[in-house]
Amino acid sequence: MQATGKHPSQNQLADLYGAHHGWLHAWLRKKLGCTHLAADLSHDTFLRLLVKQELVVMQEPRAFLLTVAQRVLSNYWRREKIERAYELTLLQIPEATAPSPEERAILIETLLTIDQLLDGLPLAVKRAFLYSQLDGLGHAQIGELLGVSITTVKRYLVRAGTQCYFASSPD
Repeated sequence: MQATGKHPSQNQLADLYGAHHGWLHAWLRKKLGCTHLAADLSHDTFLRLLVKQELVVMQEPRAFLLTVAQRVLSNYWRREKIERAYELTLLQIPEATAPSPEERAILIETLLTIDQLLDGLPLAVKRAFLYSQLDGLGHAQIGELLGVSITTVKRYLVRAGTQCYFASSPD
């Protein structure tokens, strides 16, 4: 694969789609056990190629599509996990105080964004950040929960904050 520096043309993507969509859909259907979800994720895979800023010349288009599809599938599983955890949390609060469907959608998108921003950090760093930002805990409380010193908590928070800042900054 090499980048040519040009935006992919519709004809090139249409050719790639026509030649490999059926194969990709079948692969995803086998992985997911659902033809409708496989259709959604196969289209998401091609959509990722459509919005890329560079055309990628592929010697092995199926291997390339498989790599992109695996990322799409991974993001799907991550989203499902977050949504399930959120729904379980909602079951623990009184129905009268539960957020509206619109608020739920916004909260889930926010949780997904936070998850992406913190991706790659060690679990302890993520937990320190979430305890601080979502639960409003102080350094001493976080240190006690994680079994680390206040200095380590501060270091964790700086690391997480730095990652969030640079991950969200325009290039």
